[in-house]
Amino acid sequence: MSGDLRDPSWIGDAVLALCARSWIIAHEHELGGRRHDLFRDLTSNDFLASFGPPTEVEAELGRLYDKEGLEGARAYFEARFVPVFVKQQRNRNASAKRR
Repeated sequence: MSGDLRDPSWIGDAVLALCARSWIIAHEHELGGRRHDLFRDLTSNDFLASFGPPTEVEAELGRLYDKEGLEGARAYFEARFVPVFVKQQRNRNASAKRR
């Protein structure tokens, strides 16, 4: 991993975890599923790959955190990641009900 991505992606990973956990706590009753599973799905490399290479996605979030702070990173997280995650989660829940 290049030095240009290593540090911001490490910070971005931590910011992603904090934003995800905070968001899950506020919305878990709407989503169905357990916190652990929701967190895993929302922060997985498979999910992040929907937006680009996971390390680059995390680095982008880390750089945003450095520039705009936690509130800027949280707003970005909620605007970019949450709508896709909610759609995927609803699809998972619908598939599980059909089984």
